[in-house]
Amino acid sequence: MDKIEKLSEIFKALSDPTRLRLMKLLGECQPGICNGGPLCVNALARRLNVTQSAVSQHLRILRTAGFVKGSRKGSFMHYFLDPSGIEKYKSVLCETLGEEFVVNSQ
Repeated sequence: MDKIEKLSEIFKALSDPTRLRLMKLLGECQPGICNGGPLCVNALARRLNVTQSAVSQHLRILRTAGFVKGSRKGSFMHYFLDPSGIEKYKSVLCETLGEEFVVNSQ
């Protein structure tokens, strides 16, 4: 897969406003930043005011793209951003579009 196709995958995964809100919410709830760290589907649905089914479908797309991971705690899956997946896409963006298109978080 070439760089343009990889970028297309990134933009498809992030093209939905609810998925962007999920990414933002999960980013705010990283351990040490938010009480409790990773969030389950129920908590995400309540905070975003959408159905659990919708959250699950959006999380599936984000997991497939490599942005999100889940870990089982009892009978619940808790989701969090995958730093290695995000870094991978950040480097693809830099290589393809140049440094000026990538926001520096420092």
